[in-house]
Amino acid sequence: MALEVKRKEKENNSSIVHRFTRSVIQSGIIREARSRRFRVRPLSKNAKKRAALRKVRAKEQYDKKWKMGQIK
Repeated sequence: MALEVKRKEKENNSSIVHRFTRSVIQSGIIREARSRRFRVRPLSKNAKKRAALRKVRAKEQYDKKWKMGQIK
C-alpha cells in the first residue's frame, strides 16, 4: 500500500509533513504495523483448558477468602 502526497503550490514543508502524517494515520498503516509487531501465537487446547481451570481455582480461593473475612 503506497501513499503519495504531492506538494501543492506555495505549500511549506511542515504542512506537507502534516498532511502526509494525517494520511498515514487515516489509512490505518500504523495500526496494522503495531498489531503485527508482536505476533501472539494461538494457544493449544490443553493450554486453554489449563488457563480456564486456573481461573476457576483462583475464583474459588477468592470467594473462600471473602466469606472468611480475609478480603474486604
